[in-house]
Amino acid sequence: MSHTASLTLDGTSFELPVVVGSEDEKAIDITKLRDQTEYITLDSGFKNSGATKSAITFLDGEQGILRYRGYPIEQLAAKSSFIEVAYLLIYGALPTLDQLNTFSNAITRHTLIHEDMKRFYEAYPAKAHPMGVVASITCSLSTFYPDSMAPNPTWEQVDLTIIRLIAKFSTIAAWAYKNSVGHPAMYPKNNLNYVENFMHMMFAMPTEDYEVDPVIANALDKLLILHADHEQNCSTSTVRMVGSSQANLYASTSAGICALWGPLHGGANQAVIEMLEEIQNDGGNVKKFIDKAKDKNDNFRLMGFGHRVYKNFDPRASIIKTACDQMLNKLGIKDPMLDIAKQLEEAALNDSYFVERKLYPNVDFYSGIIYRAMGIPTDMFTVMFALGRLPGWIAQWKEMIENKEPISRPRQIYTGATMREYVNIADR
Repeated sequence: MSHTASLTLDGTSFELPVVVGSEDEKAIDITKLRDQTEYITLDSGFKNSGATKSAITFLDGEQGILRYRGYPIEQLAAKSSFIEVAYLLIYGALPTLDQLNTFSNAITRHTLIHEDMKRFYEAYPAKAHPMGVVASITCSLSTFYPDSMAPNPTWEQVDLTIIRLIAKFSTIAAWAYKNSVGHPAMYPKNNLNYVENFMHMMFAMPTEDYEVDPVIANALDKLLILHADHEQNCSTSTVRMVGSSQANLYASTSAGICALWGPLHGGANQAVIEMLEEIQNDGGNVKKFIDKAKDKNDNFRLMGFGHRVYKNFDPRASIIKTACDQMLNKLGIKDPMLDIAKQLEEAALNDSYFVERKLYPNVDFYSGIIYRAMGIPTDMFTVMFALGRLPGWIAQWKEMIENKEPISRPRQIYTGATMREYVNIADR
């Protein structure tokens, strides 16, 4: 049964199709509104506009639901691995054992990056932010693999580009960290899985034996799964928009990295640590800052609490909280800043002010704590987010290409000067 919505403009009614998603989400299709009228719709920030139909991720912020390809995030975090989830997102189904092994082995074979790329790292300033380094080197992959820029690539070429990007991105990210601290780059080790190999490239030194702690590896694997996709957010929409011009996957992903870099998006977990540092430097009085957060006249904000989309508890937060607690207990870390974080968490979960407003700790709150406990510096936090979000970006880009979606071209309402005549400079 088809549904329509009626829109009356200047006394004339127009029928607009209603689109219903598989989870009963409803949208009014205004694709042909401009063809029928002189009107467009205005929705600043696209907060209430559906830019595409997608079969990848379902998110219900009111109910606190997140599913990848229909699978609840709770089940995937408990039973799956990051590479298996990456396959699910990109190819639409959980892999068989043979498919997973083939996918994982292909990634392992492509983790090395071209030796000439080392010169890029050497050329960056010592204080270069790792996100800028990662974004630019990711984009430069297209110059090393020109087949990725074919105007009509075969699906074999697309699959190879996907494998290369997943494999090399972990190396690019780890080397950005090594370069930022002046340490020698560590090459990938093919006997390690994806997360273990990344940790090896991050923390190993040529003169020391490095053994991956399974508790830390498990926490990081879960965190990457929880970040793997999140519907049409700022960076994902950027990847799709850039890709809609038929830009290659490397360039589209680089654009997504740049979008994620902003403090209102991927930089949120970095903001959590900066907030904790502020509280610690002020003397560590948590109650004082809780009161400041409640004061409408105070500019202080509790970072890592509440979410733009979730009006309930962020389903990812409860999962990563457990992994966070296990990791901190295992490591036995004594860090005053982490103690402050635990006090804030307890206060927010029990204080009626935060409970009534559903300002629960979100995934950014716990991810910042985990990264700090792992010894990952603050300016690498957003790179870690990008590492997790990569499969989602790839899946969204691939879906857009497969659906042959048109180039993105938003409209605007012009508010500038009306027609005026040019005045010669001598007469101004």
